[in-house]
Amino acid sequence: MMPSDRIALFIDGANLYATARTLGFDIDYRRLLKEFQRRGALLRAFYYTTIIEDQEYTSIRPLVDWLDYNGYTVVTKLTKEFTDASGRRKVKGSMHIELAVTAMELAERIDRIFLFSGDGDFRPLLEAVQRRGVHVTVVSTLTSQPPMVADELRRQADAFLDLAELRATIGRDPSERPPARDIRQQLPPLAARGAINGGGIAE
Repeated sequence: MMPSDRIALFIDGANLYATARTLGFDIDYRRLLKEFQRRGALLRAFYYTTIIEDQEYTSIRPLVDWLDYNGYTVVTKLTKEFTDASGRRKVKGSMHIELAVTAMELAERIDRIFLFSGDGDFRPLLEAVQRRGVHVTVVSTLTSQPPMVADELRRQADAFLDLAELRATIGRDPSERPPARDIRQQLPPLAARGAINGGGIAE
C-alpha cells in the first residue's frame, strides 16, 4: 500500500456492530478514522445504517449524529419494524443497494476500498469494482464461531483484515462507553442536521 493511494471506507453499520460485539469490544470511530488516514489518502468514510420509523429515540441516533459531525458521510434510510408469522419482531430493509451504488460511482476515483462487512451479498460488488482496477480489502472476522464473514466474500476480496487484529488500534472497552443520556446532551437533535438523507456524494 502506497501513502498516496486514494482510499474509501464503506461501513455496513449493523454488520460491523454485530462483529465487534461478537469479539467483545466497541468501535472507537475517532480512532478508526485516524487509523485509516494513516494508511493512505482517505477520501471518504461512509457509514450506512437503517433507522426504524416511528421511534422517537433509538440507540443508533447518538452515534449517527456524532459520525455526521466527525468526518463520516452518514447514509441512513427509514425502515419499518414488523412482526412475522412466528410473532418475532423483525426489521425490513437494508443498505446494500445504497452502498453498492456509491462504491460503483467512486470506483474511477479511488485505488482501494475497505469494506467493513462480512455479508456474502456484496461479492458481486467486489467483483465489479475489481474489474475497474480497485483493490478491495474486506474487514470482518474469522475468529468467531461461526465466522462473521461469508467464505465467498473473503475469497473474492484482494485482502482480508481481521477485525480482531484491529482491536488494540480502534477498540474501546465497553466500560468506557458513556451513558446514552450523556451522549444525547452533548449532541444536537438528529432532525437539525438532516442526517436522514439519500447520502449523495459531496464534491
